[in-house]
Amino acid sequence: MDEKKGRFKVRELSLAKAGHLRIEWAESRMPVLMALREKYKKTKPLKGFKIAGCLHVTKETAVLVKTFVEAGAEVSWSGCNPLSTQDDVAAALAADGISIFAWHGMNVEEFYWCIEKTLKFKPHLTLDDGADLIFTVHNKHQELLPTVVGGTEETTTGVHRLRAMANDGALKYPVIAVNDAETKWDFDNVYGTGQSTLDGILRSTSVLLAGKNVVVAGFGHCGRGVASRAKGLGSNVIITEVKATAALKATLEGFRVMKMDEAAKIGDVFVTATGVKDIIVERHFKSMKDGAIVCNTGHYDCEVNIGDLDKIKKSVREVRADNEEYTLKDGRRIYLLAKGRLVNLAAAEGHPSEVMDMSFANQFMSQLRLAELYKKGKKLENKVYDIPAEQDQEIAGVKLRTMGLKIDKLTPEQIKYQTDYSAGT
Repeated sequence: MDEKKGRFKVRELSLAKAGHLRIEWAESRMPVLMALREKYKKTKPLKGFKIAGCLHVTKETAVLVKTFVEAGAEVSWSGCNPLSTQDDVAAALAADGISIFAWHGMNVEEFYWCIEKTLKFKPHLTLDDGADLIFTVHNKHQELLPTVVGGTEETTTGVHRLRAMANDGALKYPVIAVNDAETKWDFDNVYGTGQSTLDGILRSTSVLLAGKNVVVAGFGHCGRGVASRAKGLGSNVIITEVKATAALKATLEGFRVMKMDEAAKIGDVFVTATGVKDIIVERHFKSMKDGAIVCNTGHYDCEVNIGDLDKIKKSVREVRADNEEYTLKDGRRIYLLAKGRLVNLAAAEGHPSEVMDMSFANQFMSQLRLAELYKKGKKLENKVYDIPAEQDQEIAGVKLRTMGLKIDKLTPEQIKYQTDYSAGT
């Protein structure tokens, strides 16, 4: 482990060269964020602001971090998942002078130690994926609250919990729900999660998915993406749900819908994508066929109850990277991927750069919005806010232009017609 007291702690600084190459590759695939970097590197609107980030340390995240720095911010960073940090990327950021505390394979105690380190420099802005940083500030470092201008949240689970905090009056500074932007969850969550989840499954198993029964728990944005990509590879997709409208959508998309109790008996590959604990528990493991593969692509590792699996196992061994074979007392084998953590990040590289381009452009613009409001003497109420619709469309428009695509515009007459209630039929 390489460490410089107070500034960074990463796996190995010698990995920096490889990390820089990966970051350069991501930059070549993230034109929207790079355009924002070019636009703001001279005016430095974030000068004087300190940003503490708790988000997966990937090559795409590194592009966001470097863009914040180019815009004048001081940054301190930690990973938001014990198994999602790419050690070469963390080393590259440390070598570039970024304050970063992250390495792959940390335990829970180390995970929170890293968050604590990012708070040492008393941030004005926070950036979260799962809200662990915000919770740490609220629960352990309330002395920091008076100087925190606001924060942003990247993922569905975090937004749900922060909205609950706000409803209870427990949220002490405003947070922008980047996750709920159309240019985030309709792209990152669907196409990013869909592709990268299957990437993680294939890297850790190398199985043929065509013809397999793939059970996807949850048909939200992430589950829909996984189901679509699995179907595209020839899998027979089964959806489990608790929400009637989501189950109906899945049915009309051509997927089979059933309870997990029934799906457990016939599934070959199981993917949880709900954000809720105990989706797969002991009785499901007991029903699974020999050789079943189980993984999770939701934020936390509690969707698959590993404690239940441990109770009925005879032995466990790692048979491939990120692939543990649990032999049960009756001789059946169940393969758990990435220890129940995010399979797309722990066993693969996370979402493709092209889709994270829009998500992280939203992060940058939202942090900038909070800073500019503060500079104008304005402060949002302590609530969870959606990004402005104009920002969504602006980012989507820039993305289209980088792809060489053009769209039509409404004429003034068409715009008037949309609200002309006297026009008739």
